[in-house]
Amino acid sequence: MTTLLALDTATEACSVALLHDGKVSSHYEVIPRLHAQRLLPMIKALLEQAGVPLSALDAIAFGRGPGAFTGVRIAIGVVQGLAFALDRPVLPVSNLAVLAQRALREHGASQVAAAIDARMDELYWGCYRAEQGEMRLAGVEAVLAPERAALPHDASGDWFAAGTGWGSFASRIAVPVSGQDGAMLPHAEDLLSLARFAWARGEALVADLAQPVYLRDQVATPRMPPPA
Repeated sequence: MTTLLALDTATEACSVALLHDGKVSSHYEVIPRLHAQRLLPMIKALLEQAGVPLSALDAIAFGRGPGAFTGVRIAIGVVQGLAFALDRPVLPVSNLAVLAQRALREHGASQVAAAIDARMDELYWGCYRAEQGEMRLAGVEAVLAPERAALPHDASGDWFAAGTGWGSFASRIAVPVSGQDGAMLPHAEDLLSLARFAWARGEALVADLAQPVYLRDQVATPRMPPPA
């Protein structure tokens, strides 16, 4: 039976989840700026509670972004360290997809407009539809001004709004929705659900291919020197 570990630190939430013997266990905390201190202890506690050694893991899944630059880097650093040490593959999962999967689990939403506050008066945006229990991307993920957010060209039916992008910019997003959770953050339990689909399709990667997805072309803009 497959044993998978999932972890996420891309937003204010820090969470880990474990699949072992067909059972899922998880731990979730909203702890801004404490991810680096808490992530490894959370992983250790979760494995100990389940009686699962690190060597039993088949793969490690992680939130690959979009999200906070530092948070995404923390997850990738820990994942690569564990994966290299154990010689195990990794499963990168979109944090926008994780939001959509959580909306499916908690609200029964089969169509989700996921948005994460990207700061700089922008949001990370992606629209998802449920296909056999898995939220799949409809269109593309993007970073954009709230006014530019839109549903897929073939959208119909009810759409649910999920994520902090809605909490910050709902009044500026001209997208009709049937419900909203503007405080929702990604949860490793839902990341694990998506990772199980990816694992079954053979989409695991070697550890050095664990790369962040920020959506912004430039995470930081260097200061230009003054003219001579």
